[in-house]
Amino acid sequence: MCALTAANRGRRVLVLEKSNKIGKKILMSGGGRCNFTNLYTEPDNFLSQNPHFSKSALSRYTQWDFLALVNKHGIAYHEKTLGQLFCDNTSKDILNMLTNECDTANVEIRTRANITEIDKDAKFSLKGEIANAAVELICDSLVIATGGLSIPSLGGSDFGYQIAKQFGHCVLPLRAGLVPFTFTDGFKLISEKLSGVSVPAKISTGNQSFTENILFSHRGLSGPAVLQISSYWKEGQTVVVDLLPDFDASEYLLSKKSAQPKVLLRSILSQQLPRNLVLELEALWWSKLAEKPLAEINDPPLRQLGEKLNTWQLKPAGTEGYRTAEVTLGGIDTDELSSKTMMSNKVDDLYFIGEVVDVTGHLGGFNFQWAWSSGFAAGQVV
Repeated sequence: MCALTAANRGRRVLVLEKSNKIGKKILMSGGGRCNFTNLYTEPDNFLSQNPHFSKSALSRYTQWDFLALVNKHGIAYHEKTLGQLFCDNTSKDILNMLTNECDTANVEIRTRANITEIDKDAKFSLKGEIANAAVELICDSLVIATGGLSIPSLGGSDFGYQIAKQFGHCVLPLRAGLVPFTFTDGFKLISEKLSGVSVPAKISTGNQSFTENILFSHRGLSGPAVLQISSYWKEGQTVVVDLLPDFDASEYLLSKKSAQPKVLLRSILSQQLPRNLVLELEALWWSKLAEKPLAEINDPPLRQLGEKLNTWQLKPAGTEGYRTAEVTLGGIDTDELSSKTMMSNKVDDLYFIGEVVDVTGHLGGFNFQWAWSSGFAAGQVV
C-alpha cells in the first residue's frame, strides 16, 4: 500500500521482501478468504499507549477508501459478522489487486532479500543479499513495514524493532495478542474433553469484555471472544466467562422450576448449551443434584448455579504465544513518530508503518485496515 501510493506520486520505489514470496499473511488470513477490513473501523478498535495516534491515518484512508479499491478490481466479497468483510473466493484476490496496482505504478518488488546492515549519512545505505547475491542499495527514504513477532513461520521477526532501536527509538514491551489461552489446572481436562465445542459467550477481564463464540481446545480456550480478550489480559489475571450472556441464569432456572418442575437440570440447560458441555458442568458443579427434578431442588442452590453460569471464573496459565498469535502488542513508541506521516521524529526520512508500531487492532479486519491506512499515510509523503 505504501509502495503503490508513493509510486503513484512519481516516486521510484523498491520493495524488499525477506520471504520467497510476497503476501503470505494476506494469503493465510481469514481461513484463506482474507478479512481485509471492517465496516465499523474506529480508533476505539485499536490498542496503543497513545489511543489518539491512529486517528489521523484512519481518517485519511478509511475502510470505504479500501472498499473503493476492491470494487474497482471487481472483487466479490461479503460481510460475515460484526462488519467483517471477506473475499467470496480467495485471499489471492486481495494480493493480486495490490500487486496489479504496484505493477501499474512501476513498483519494483524483490523477494528473498536479506538486509543485514542499515546506515544513514546524507542518504540511507542498505547492505545484504537478494537471492543470495550481495547488494548495496542507496535510498532517499526508508520505510520499515516488517510486522512483528507473530507467526514466525510466515516471517514474523524482531527486525523492525532492531532497526528502531538502532536509530534511537523506544520499543514498548512486546507480547502476543489475539491468541488462544492455555491452562494447566483442572480446566485443561475439561477443555480436552470438549475440544472442538463452540458456544456464544461473554468473556471479560478488568473493564473489558467481548461477546462472541468461545472454542474449547485440547490446550485451553480459543475462538473469537477469547482472541479478543487476550489482548487485554495480563499474566496472573482471571477471566470471567458468561455462558448465558443474554439473560440472568438464576432467574431462568427459577422460572423453569415453576414451569417444568419434573425436568432435570441437564435437560433444561441442554436447551441453551451444547449437551456435552452441560454434562461436564454437571460433573463439576451439581453432580449431587443431577438426578433430582427441579421441584426437589431448593431455590438457593439454583441461584448459585445460575451465578456460576453467568460468572465462570477461569485463570489461564498463559497463551499459545507468538507461534499462533495473530498480532504483536506493543512496538515502536508512537510518541516518537508523526501521526500524520508515520515519519520518525528522530531521523528524517525514516518511516515505520503497520504492526511494528504500537498500534494493535481488534480481531475482525482492523489490523489490515491499519496496514492500509498507515501505509497510505507514509506513501503520501515518503
